[in-house]
Amino acid sequence: MSGAQDNACPPDGWAVVTRTGRVYLNPRRRGTPEEWTWVVAHCLLHLGFDHLENTSTTGHSAGYEREWNAAACLAVNVFLRQIKVGRPPEGLSDPTAYDHLVGSAGDETRCAQTFRERGLPVELQGAGIGGRASDLLWVEHPPVPRWAMNNGPPVTWSQRLAAGLTRSVVAAVDVAGGASSSLSGGPARKTQWRLALDWFTASYPLLGGLAAAFTLVEDPDVARAHGIGVAAISPVAAELYVNPLTVMTQPERRFVIAHELLHAGLRHDTRAGDRDRFLWNVACDYVINGWLVQMQIGDQPDGLLHDRSLNELSAEEVYDRIVTDTRRLRKVATLRGVGVVDVLSDRLSRPQEQTDGIDLDEFYRRSLQDGIEYHSSQGRGLLPAGLVEEIRALGQPPIPWDVDLARWFDAHFAPVEPARSYARASRRQSATPDIPRPGRYIPQEQLDHRTFGVVLDTSGSMDVRLLGKALGAIASYAVARTVPAVRVVFCDADAYDNGWTEPTDIASRVKIRGRGGTVLQPGVDLLEKATDFPKEGPVLIITDGGCDHVRIRRDHAFLIPAGARLPFNPHGPVFRLK
Repeated sequence: MSGAQDNACPPDGWAVVTRTGRVYLNPRRRGTPEEWTWVVAHCLLHLGFDHLENTSTTGHSAGYEREWNAAACLAVNVFLRQIKVGRPPEGLSDPTAYDHLVGSAGDETRCAQTFRERGLPVELQGAGIGGRASDLLWVEHPPVPRWAMNNGPPVTWSQRLAAGLTRSVVAAVDVAGGASSSLSGGPARKTQWRLALDWFTASYPLLGGLAAAFTLVEDPDVARAHGIGVAAISPVAAELYVNPLTVMTQPERRFVIAHELLHAGLRHDTRAGDRDRFLWNVACDYVINGWLVQMQIGDQPDGLLHDRSLNELSAEEVYDRIVTDTRRLRKVATLRGVGVVDVLSDRLSRPQEQTDGIDLDEFYRRSLQDGIEYHSSQGRGLLPAGLVEEIRALGQPPIPWDVDLARWFDAHFAPVEPARSYARASRRQSATPDIPRPGRYIPQEQLDHRTFGVVLDTSGSMDVRLLGKALGAIASYAVARTVPAVRVVFCDADAYDNGWTEPTDIASRVKIRGRGGTVLQPGVDLLEKATDFPKEGPVLIITDGGCDHVRIRRDHAFLIPAGARLPFNPHGPVFRLK
């Protein structure tokens, strides 16, 4: 700020701003603190919006161009009214009717061109704070002393504005999360783990939304009581647990936090299904660590699970590979410790609290999807294709069991091709009753192999409603796909061959026999050895999961209740009845 003798602000103005960042306030003006706050913010936003940077796109020379100045002031005034900073001085116009001209970033150029073509509206002639002159100065007057000039790299005011907005958002998140008592940072000093978590909020959009949503718990007593060696996460409670006594570098802490946030965002806690929880956790660790190494997020701590040969596999595929070596894998460690999971199903040592109308699946899915959009739009680096594919897949609703079952039928029973024959004459058209036409029929050879077998668990543990629902669905699909007959076998402690049954009779006329134990292998063997059952005929097994180990040497599938699990690793698809 300069004195009255060398002040560049016109006598009838409030302030002007220059390209070098100097703001000249009119010392003869009298205003309230709220008015001066608004005036200074007006000048600073001119710099942050690059209104004094690129003269080639504005159409003006290094002097005053009133259309560009009016468009720039209109954009700034609209922004100030939205963020509610200060109060405009008395006498300045409030051109609300022209807000639509600068509805999005970069519209000032289009707005100025409109003013040049159609003329400057009278309402906008008082929108600036430079009086009758411009409040944008491209040339310093009086000249800036040489000692006051910036000899370093040129200042990019828009980058400084963006950095300030980022700091404000981080400070607001800290206050909302209790990490700070005020927007200025508060008296509390941030820990190294808090700084690592805040880095994602400020600098890594992909995981920024998740990082802002989780409460960081740095309690050594909690870590000691629950055996947390490094970190663990509870997606249900939205809490991230870390052991503050663990010695790590800052890049290693970032790696650990990203690891846990991906566990939550990809819902590894709910995708385990009937798999072993620890082995599923290990499989997810292999996949996540491979992605983080590719993305170069921090440094991988020593001892973490990582195998480059598994980089292109999904968590489900990795699980299928490692499930055969359970004895060795029981001795490996997650971030929580040896033989324990770091993806927790509940909050640690705290009563469960009910959230107000928050769908966790939807929240985590939306956080990762928004994060990947920001990450891609801002060019923050390449992401592994497998990670992007999983995040995109989270946005798709789960496929219902009956749709999956219908696809299984479609894969085994292609649509039949009707033939035409004069032996089966069709109706004659009324216009040409004397001309015979061939009728449509389905050749018997196409129907001979259109069948499948059903092995039905009729033990005492099976729910009658489950049986009715499953048989009804099978009957409707078989009729829709022109399946003339189905071979049904009942199993409990022994196998009972019900013979060939029409699809419409499966759900209504089949009488359940036997209610003993559950041994399904004899029923499967009966179908495979039957001479009147096609060798290519698939087998559908309906059970509640409380059965023996079943070996099937032909195409097959399982239909089990939701939440049930098979006591073995199935080789065919598993449909979960809901």
